[in-house]
Amino acid sequence: MPVITSRRNPVIKAAAGLSASAGSRREKRAFLCEGARLCKDAALSGLELRACFYTAQAREKYGAYLAPVKKASQEAYEIAPEVAALLSATKAPQGVFCVCGWPQGLAGGDAPLSARRLLVLEHIQDPGNLGTILRTAEALGGFGVYLLGSCCDPLSPKALRASMGAVFRLKIAQEPSPQGLAERLAQAGFSTWAAVPDRQARRVTEMDFSQGRHSLFIGNEGSGLTPETAGLCKGKLTIPMLGRAESLNAAAAATVLMWEMARGGER
Repeated sequence: MPVITSRRNPVIKAAAGLSASAGSRREKRAFLCEGARLCKDAALSGLELRACFYTAQAREKYGAYLAPVKKASQEAYEIAPEVAALLSATKAPQGVFCVCGWPQGLAGGDAPLSARRLLVLEHIQDPGNLGTILRTAEALGGFGVYLLGSCCDPLSPKALRASMGAVFRLKIAQEPSPQGLAERLAQAGFSTWAAVPDRQARRVTEMDFSQGRHSLFIGNEGSGLTPETAGLCKGKLTIPMLGRAESLNAAAAATVLMWEMARGGER
């Protein structure tokens, strides 16, 4: 197999474009996955693998991870270390990459409505936060996810790493209109709850999630839910805190709230 040594190779330039641009990802309906474990996870999750790339060192070090990736890929290329550096979004690349087709769970529409409980994320901007929330949602089970408004791309390199492959399997849809979404959730029988740092709101620890279907709205890292979206919800929930902190990081708050929903739903 010839080794790709040029950073100007058209196959490499196309793959690098997927890593750098959300617009390119949407246009091509594809994204670049980096790392031995994540690429193996993509292969085992049934994603379409259009191509994989790996260095000679990675072939020796990560052979067990590469085997299912190469088997699932339509094309496979060995690349030089300097080419791997162009594709990588990390400081210490492992030298394993794959170009994946769009995950089925990201098909859009109202696929998340089939889940037992819903998470609605409004204007989440940090891809690390988004990935962590998605990873927790998959770990706790039973969650569908709506990305409301101008959320960051769940297929960006940082979000992918933080999600540990959860985005490959969750049902996720993007939604521009809070009012339209609130109406559809009500029609589908979901209660809507706004997560707010307000001591007057109902404590999540006092909630009974064992009956009915529930959706949880979580807002932007800096400003929380918009007043419009919070006003569309049936009620407001808060996390009781004893310390001096007034609020939690978006990912930390989502973890606590999802845990309470999942725990209550199993009663």
